[in-house]
Amino acid sequence: MKKSNDIAIQLSGVSKRYTIHHEKPTLVEKLVNGRDEEFWALRDINLTIKKGERVGIIGPNGSGKTTLLKIIAGITTPTNGRVQTNGRIVSLIDLEAGFHPDLTGIQNIYLNGMLLGLSKKQIDLLLPDIISYADIHQFIDAPLFTYSTGMKLKLGFSIAIHANPRIFILDEGLGAGDVYFREKARRTLSSEYKGKKTIIISAHNAEIITQQCKRIIIMNHGTITHDGGLEILKRYETSNI
Repeated sequence: MKKSNDIAIQLSGVSKRYTIHHEKPTLVEKLVNGRDEEFWALRDINLTIKKGERVGIIGPNGSGKTTLLKIIAGITTPTNGRVQTNGRIVSLIDLEAGFHPDLTGIQNIYLNGMLLGLSKKQIDLLLPDIISYADIHQFIDAPLFTYSTGMKLKLGFSIAIHANPRIFILDEGLGAGDVYFREKARRTLSSEYKGKKTIIISAHNAEIITQQCKRIIIMNHGTITHDGGLEILKRYETSNI
């Protein structure tokens, strides 16, 4: 698979299979199945995303959206197929990922930042801006287990944007923030990141997709069923596709 300089992400023939283990299978299940159940979360995905594209991924629960994002982010590996990416990827798929519940906000900034490839010196320089943007006040010195979901989102989002990723992946996360923070995050994505970053957003909230994305991908049963512009989103909302 040839890699072009203007391509941020390229997936070829990507499939993902999970094995479901039944703790106490019934006698009938043992006789009929004879093995653990297999579930294909993705089937033969071919996808190319160019640098600077802003892509919204929608579809019903269980359609494979999160699995696709995890494979792009390198969190999980495909069962079949190839994945190529170009540039640092930062993902907010799991708000707990890269954090330790017993560490303070500041300690988690260093932990998460280093996991993203930043050096301690780089984090030292970025620390005041990360803390200011997160805007969680005195909780920055409190352990993470005392944080609400919205506060974890603020901290994770702040670290993510200051890590200067080339590819930024969001999965439903912004819905957990308060109105003020959601607006601030929207402005950041719309202005500072415009045309400079590749952004992929999966969300049930069509508003953020409409605001941030020009390309829409619809998934169902582990496959991409539609790939086009915002007109696809409008048709999806009215259940015409």
